[in-house]
Amino acid sequence: MFFIDLTTTSHTRARTGIQRVARSLAAALRARACAVCFDPWQKSWRPLAPWEEKNLAAAAAGSRRGAHWPWPARLRGVLRRGIARGKAPLARADALIVPEVFSAATAAAQPALFARVDGPRVALFHDAIALRLPELTPAQTVARFPAYLQELSAFDGVAAISEDSRQSLLDYWRWLGLSAPPPVAALPLGLDPPDPSALSPAAAAVQPPVVLCLGSIEGRKNHLALLEACERLWSRGLRFDLRLIGLARPQTAQAALDKITALQRAGRPLRYDGPVDDATAAAAYRDCTFTVYPSLMEGFGLPVLESLAHGKPCICSARGALGEAARGGGCVALDPVDADALAAALSDLLQNPARRSALATEARARTFKSWEDYAADLTVWMRTLPRRA
Repeated sequence: MFFIDLTTTSHTRARTGIQRVARSLAAALRARACAVCFDPWQKSWRPLAPWEEKNLAAAAAGSRRGAHWPWPARLRGVLRRGIARGKAPLARADALIVPEVFSAATAAAQPALFARVDGPRVALFHDAIALRLPELTPAQTVARFPAYLQELSAFDGVAAISEDSRQSLLDYWRWLGLSAPPPVAALPLGLDPPDPSALSPAAAAVQPPVVLCLGSIEGRKNHLALLEACERLWSRGLRFDLRLIGLARPQTAQAALDKITALQRAGRPLRYDGPVDDATAAAAYRDCTFTVYPSLMEGFGLPVLESLAHGKPCICSARGALGEAARGGGCVALDPVDADALAAALSDLLQNPARRSALATEARARTFKSWEDYAADLTVWMRTLPRRA
């Protein structure tokens, strides 16, 4: 049996990239894994309660980032702490997987969890964006990140979600002077297979065309450049609708949110839906003409591959993990991803149906790993890891 740590994901219904990964991996491992969390009120590790399992399975997308503990859950934790004092709250496990970016409090409690695990203890590593783009990252995340990267070295292995992320982590550890870091493997993530009904090509004939941008609204996602590019094209008379989907991160999203409001007040064909559930996202892919993902930096770029899996071309960055995602075909890869480049790429696809069709054919020719494939890759690699002290 595996433990899978879902301390944050089991206490939020948000659909950030990391939380989608944690939910999908937990579902793929359900037959072999016990989901656990660190209860700060009980001050110990325990299996998930039914209400936490419901959070994992909830279809509706939440609008609140971070873990939320209702008052009844806090009270139950305090009471259990007194009742269970001196008792081990968990059985033993053969391995541990930590798919989340964990907090300082959770890190401080990890030795107790490690002690309940007989085999390899593995963390997923998503990205080092907080260090590479600190000006576009919430200050609290930037302050926490160096300690988090050092804490990862306590694991028996780290599964990076792209080669770019792998190199970022190794470079930081090298700079830090770690003498014997754990193995780090690049294991690209899986995807949820699209519903066949979401693969309809009918959207290609929709007029005006619909350009979809799906991803959280925050500074590094570069929505301001996208909005400027679209404003230029609308001013030139190009007819198309822009649809934005994603949870806003207030610390770095305000300028983009203000621009969205200004364009809508000016009568531009711009729709912002906020966070949505998986079914709505799948329908958005089905109904769009193509997608654009203007992010400056990602650990993996799940929306790019999801677009391609739905047979829809995507405009994205040519750099880093996004470049890795784009290399298999179906993308217009840009370097740099600024308003000029975005406007040119959007204009080309909007006015060139043959180019869109060729890219869609490339997208449909690609194959993608499922979450079950990813879980198999991860567990096979874990078996090769020696247990570190």
